[in-house]
Amino acid sequence: MQAKIYHNPRCSKSRQTLQVLLDHHVQPQIVKYLETPPTPEELKKLLEMMKLSPGEIIRFKDKNTRELGLSPKDTRSVEEWIDFMVKNPAIIERPIVVINGKAVLGRPPEKVLEIL
Repeated sequence: MQAKIYHNPRCSKSRQTLQVLLDHHVQPQIVKYLETPPTPEELKKLLEMMKLSPGEIIRFKDKNTRELGLSPKDTRSVEEWIDFMVKNPAIIERPIVVINGKAVLGRPPEKVLEIL
């Protein structure tokens, strides 16, 4: 089974999601996305796999997002949102888990069970 988690070890939900995977004998590749942000192509593919829009994986309540002046009411293209996320990975909601070509946002952590 191929598994990957876009992980922030400082985030409790991300740690809990990783633990759910480990409890189900899944050893994911761990991508610390704050250190190694996804490329625009990766983000676009993740959005497609999750069937989500960029606005659905942006942490609008986060201080970093507010400092950038971003709002869920902004009208931007997918490419513009992706550009913001690549340049500012802290605004990406986490964790994102990919297993065998399927992806989910691990909120709540048990959501990953849908793709196991």
